[in-house]
Amino acid sequence: MTTTDLQRPATAPAFQQVSSGRKTKNMMATILVGAAFVIAVIPLVWLLWTVLEKGFTHVLNAQWWQNSMAGLTSRQAGGGVYHAIYGTLIQGLVCAVIAVPIAIMVAIYLVEYGRNSRLAKWITFTVDILSGVPSIVAALFIYALWVTTLGLPRSAFAVSLALVMLMIPVVVRTTEELLKIVPDELREASYALGIPKWKTIVKIVVPTALSGIITGIMLAIARVMGETAPVLILVGYAQFINYDPFAGNMASLPLFMNTERQSLNDIGEARVWGAAVTLILIITVINLLATLISRLTAVKTK
Repeated sequence: MTTTDLQRPATAPAFQQVSSGRKTKNMMATILVGAAFVIAVIPLVWLLWTVLEKGFTHVLNAQWWQNSMAGLTSRQAGGGVYHAIYGTLIQGLVCAVIAVPIAIMVAIYLVEYGRNSRLAKWITFTVDILSGVPSIVAALFIYALWVTTLGLPRSAFAVSLALVMLMIPVVVRTTEELLKIVPDELREASYALGIPKWKTIVKIVVPTALSGIITGIMLAIARVMGETAPVLILVGYAQFINYDPFAGNMASLPLFMNTERQSLNDIGEARVWGAAVTLILIITVINLLATLISRLTAVKTK
């Protein structure tokens, strides 16, 4: 072999036409994926259509948003879900105030400090366990700790504590994955300038991933707001609005639906559908806000 042969670039292999067998397999896979998508979408569309058809008339009534059920029975027409909306929002807000800082700090430790440490492995294992805990188990645990052991009353705050157990693993996993995709070059450049690690995390790493973190938090809040088991076990239903989450009964949309469902009459059934539409609308608004905040807080590359 001469020197000229060594310097001569290798000839690119000729393009081979796709065989008919591969085309058939590709077409079959496309058909199967499309069919699976249609099968998954049909029940969802049917569910949304049923809920909107039976409950949308309530949300068009201004009294539905401005009144509570104070002084009314399940068989009397009128009233609204003002008290239940407040209870749902305040329980979700208290849950977020407790869960979000804990979850973000846990995720920062796992990505930035723990890595392969034994403590990080135990934390990861615990988060995995919490992510698979049913809501009723979390509610029973808080009931055993808060009511039975400590002797404290059932309240909306106890509901928020149960929701914290459900929200923390979601936010931890979301934040952890978003912190991992922040390029290491940004950290190394900051360290090269003599910036401490904690300041690098606060000023560079977290702001870079902030858009996705906020989206994950908002979606986690929307998820826990629809939980039914904690409100059934840890707080009683109130027909009026209760501004104190630490004492007394407090309504929420899931609890309102469960109470009206037991009335066994057309008026109560109509309220159940109306509350379902209201909850869907609130969660939709939260998801839209998450998308908007994500775009506003996204790091500009130009």
